[in-house]
Amino acid sequence: MGIFSKTCEYGLRAVFFIAQSSQENKRVSIKEIAESIHSPEAFLGKILQNLSRAGIIRSMKGPGGGFNLDSGDMSTPLSEVVKAIDGESLFVGCGMGLEFCSEQYPCPLHHEFKSIRNNLSEMLQKTTVGQFNDDLIKGKILLTKSHIEPDKTRTNSSD
Repeated sequence: MGIFSKTCEYGLRAVFFIAQSSQENKRVSIKEIAESIHSPEAFLGKILQNLSRAGIIRSMKGPGGGFNLDSGDMSTPLSEVVKAIDGESLFVGCGMGLEFCSEQYPCPLHHEFKSIRNNLSEMLQKTTVGQFNDDLIKGKILLTKSHIEPDKTRTNSSD
């Protein structure tokens, strides 16, 4: 279970995949992206449409078309990707999903969740698509399990 909605998870993965391909001056098709990030193609199409409308990714139709990012897109904060897909709810919403929750009428998790939410928001605002892309290219972080050596996939229960 992740912090983000499944839609947002696919969107973030797609943006990172497109960013990697864009470093090689390649446009990628929905099919290529869907296969690489293990997403249903039709579902991904709607996500990519939202990201394109928000100006986060570029879309070109026809032969030689596909999706890419230009160099300016690499400076997009991850918070903008999340907002384009899921709106503001992650940044302002209640941890329990209660509509009435506020400073004046807090839910049981309000104060603790507010701190976590604010830290997450700050991290997403400070981190850009390009920073994640650079770390992916350098192998500092992974997007797929296929790059993990078989004996490293086991987790130590004492961690």
